[in-house]
Amino acid sequence: MSIRITNIFFDLDGTLIDSAPSILAGFAAVLDASGLTAQRPLDSSVIGPPLMDTLAQLTGVADPVALASLATQFKQYYDSEGFRLSVAYPGVDEVLASLFADGIDLHLTTNKRTVPTQMIVTHFGWDEWLRSTYALDMPGQQFGNKAAMLAQQLLDQGVDPAGAIYVGDHDGDRAAASANGVMFVAAKWGYGHFPATMPDPAMDSMQEVLAWVRRHNAKQ
Repeated sequence: MSIRITNIFFDLDGTLIDSAPSILAGFAAVLDASGLTAQRPLDSSVIGPPLMDTLAQLTGVADPVALASLATQFKQYYDSEGFRLSVAYPGVDEVLASLFADGIDLHLTTNKRTVPTQMIVTHFGWDEWLRSTYALDMPGQQFGNKAAMLAQQLLDQGVDPAGAIYVGDHDGDRAAASANGVMFVAAKWGYGHFPATMPDPAMDSMQEVLAWVRRHNAKQ
């Protein structure tokens, strides 16, 4: 028998924000500053893999030292101004505020680096609604993957997985949720990195997530 949803964990990129404009601007800035030409189209298809891997594919550079320098340039640009180009998906502010008002604890669980994650949260004014924010490189922690990060977050926050859901746009998010006994909700409006068979439940918008959670809790 299902129980009331009391905690919701959100992915960031592709779930709460469309980070493509900011990330692509960062890659363009690095290429321009280094006098390099993109070796593949600079579009949303490059978003997702680790930074160093993407830079290697974009630039054709193989030297680890040179790639590390390019990565540093990207981070400097992104952390100073690029992150501001991120766009919140429609309804995110209203839905987070509504869920918070409903007494549901909200959390952020992202592979994004800690520094820009905090900047983005503050930029959009979400600080007051988020009970916890975990990033893969957060100080004092060594997470091997998102599943391990979510496990620690659940433990630290004293959350019963049975009363939680994880909303994300990637199959890796689904795997992290599954590994921790948390129900997964697929964000179809994101980057759509799922197998051919869409996980269930799957939602088309943040507003649909809100309505689904309220229906679920009304039955408990």
